[in-house]
Amino acid sequence: MLQKAAAAKPKMANHTTPLIKDCWYVAALSREVTRDLLERTLLGKTVLMYRKVDGTPVIMQNRCAHRSFPLSKGRLDGDQVVCGYHGMAYNPEGQCVHMPSLANPPTHARIASYPLQEKGPLIWIWMGDASKADPALIPDTSWLDAPEWTTVTGYFHMKSNYVAMHENLLDQTHFPILHADTVGTPEYSRSSLEIHNEGDVVRIRRELKNSPPPPIYGIPMKLTGRPVDRFSDSRFVSPAGHIAFARIANLEPREGEHTDYRVNITHLFTPEFQGTIHYWWFNSRDFALDDAGASDYLASASVKAYMEDVDALTWIQEEVEKGDGPPDELSFGPDRPGLSMRKTLLRLAEAETAQTEEPPAVAVKMY
Repeated sequence: MLQKAAAAKPKMANHTTPLIKDCWYVAALSREVTRDLLERTLLGKTVLMYRKVDGTPVIMQNRCAHRSFPLSKGRLDGDQVVCGYHGMAYNPEGQCVHMPSLANPPTHARIASYPLQEKGPLIWIWMGDASKADPALIPDTSWLDAPEWTTVTGYFHMKSNYVAMHENLLDQTHFPILHADTVGTPEYSRSSLEIHNEGDVVRIRRELKNSPPPPIYGIPMKLTGRPVDRFSDSRFVSPAGHIAFARIANLEPREGEHTDYRVNITHLFTPEFQGTIHYWWFNSRDFALDDAGASDYLASASVKAYMEDVDALTWIQEEVEKGDGPPDELSFGPDRPGLSMRKTLLRLAEAETAQTEEPPAVAVKMY
């Protein structure tokens, strides 16, 4: 009798790889979290966000410990969240401190409260092992609120696995095809490529000299059609995001023009579930800081380019979900950065999964 062959162990992360929880992810923009109760699903868990009376942000589980009523449908009483079903009140640490139907609050009634850090315009959350939540692991995005930079930003809720999103951002060969009107030029995709692995960071560098810039640089810099040198340092910084540092060298500066122009492109995304993500993008520049026209153009061009990515990855996700397993894929030389990132994600996911035991079934108790 023939036995069915065991499935081959994957060599790199794909759309079925468990989501990595031991990582700082963006939960929200700082301006989104107020005294109103905000609900959002992150890494497959629904959380509740609000600010205490003193302005400190709080993120906790959104389900009441009693009957799973969504606390976001309740109300705030000072710093406490009051469930709208039976009136159980929880403090910011997730401990029930009041229950109207009992003389004393049940000490064992507790919900998760997550470590967080507010840095600049972002609120970061750690949903894994709280003992590992070192703030030093949060990627540096200090330019997002620095006075010497001007930033345009936006958000997409997109149907894609975050592995595919990371690979898309490391794949610069699709720029002249998918983004021909904004960021891509044929010369750039064929320029020399350097790949460096620095711990869990995958870093790629490209140089393209003496070539006109794409519209997304040429128009706001007023360098359209003129020769420039382009330098890109693009990095997979963590499961939560990708940052690219671009420098444009003006080879023929005219009076009043910069010699160098810098743009930092920050992509931060948090899985909602395996096949959906929250995606925040930021395009920051160190020139024409008060030029509203430059900001308007960069915002519209960024939305156009990133919407093209959203569409492409949505179509890929839909195609993948039609199958019953990881799709067959061919990879080529220019895919090396993405393949390196996928191996890193798989290693991190497997290490985390090996340390996690299946929790025992929850028994129903009455008190």
